[in-house]
Amino acid sequence: MDKRPLGTSGIRVAPLAFGGNVFGWTADETTSFALLDAFVDAGFDLVDTADSYSRWVPGHVGGESETIIGRWFERSGKRGRVVLATKVGMEMASGDKGLAKERILRAAEASLRRLRTDVIDLYQAHVDDTTVPLDESLAAFDALLKQGKVRAIGASNYTGPRLREALATSRALGFAAYATLQPHYNLVERQPFERDLLPVCRESGIAVIPYFSLANGFLTGKYRSTSDLAKSVRGGGVKQYLDARGLLILDELDRVAARLHATPATIALAWLASRPTVVAPIASATSVAQLTELLRVALTRLDAAAIEALDAASSHGGSGIS
Repeated sequence: MDKRPLGTSGIRVAPLAFGGNVFGWTADETTSFALLDAFVDAGFDLVDTADSYSRWVPGHVGGESETIIGRWFERSGKRGRVVLATKVGMEMASGDKGLAKERILRAAEASLRRLRTDVIDLYQAHVDDTTVPLDESLAAFDALLKQGKVRAIGASNYTGPRLREALATSRALGFAAYATLQPHYNLVERQPFERDLLPVCRESGIAVIPYFSLANGFLTGKYRSTSDLAKSVRGGGVKQYLDARGLLILDELDRVAARLHATPATIALAWLASRPTVVAPIASATSVAQLTELLRVALTRLDAAAIEALDAASSHGGSGIS
């Protein structure tokens, strides 16, 4: 398995990350365990979650995904085979959100308990918090690194200028710096990342771990008309892509997939994995069969013609936070 460096962290990961937002939501505990086993046993290692997953589900309070992963660690004994990434910053209860130092330290302890582990390999600021000075947030992350509770830190949902400012703050104060960035980036959502963030990541050696890599499932090809939106709970999130541009991208994915004997989803992930600074796109699955197809990205190499065709079919635009 080809392993790629997570920026300057010293950690290397396989070229696909498993998105843990499904654990405890669209995948129950038994299914989640099977998915995690299949992912790791196939040689992959980066599992990404967040303390807030899956607070959006009625009756949930957040922490459900981390709790399931922790139980799997305990039952499977496979903690040592996983590069564990989680996030802090989103609201966990009314008013309990943000990146204040005390909150980061408290949230890290809660995540460690739920995950049943002594260390988080990659701890990420889930969303920028402009109400808290950057030096305060970075001091908290730096303290966790020095305590050995975190191995590396990353950012998610930052703008280019704020990411650049955070890196400069770390340098000026001698704090650990963000080694990774988790942005919204895929074939149909290119402009915000490529325009504002890619230059910062290139010049700073930041590893990119894109979320919504399959555009809420749109790039799998299963949504071709509005009548398809009821196929899953995520259907409503792809309606915006059902236009001439989106369908053109699907047509090109179909052509490349047929030529390379792969699925559109695998080709979409392979395109993303080929982009500058991208280390491991994040994708989720709710069945082992779905996951097995996604894992083929490690064996899929797009030739110049395929990349050129997909580049031409996709234009720029988009936004969103996960």
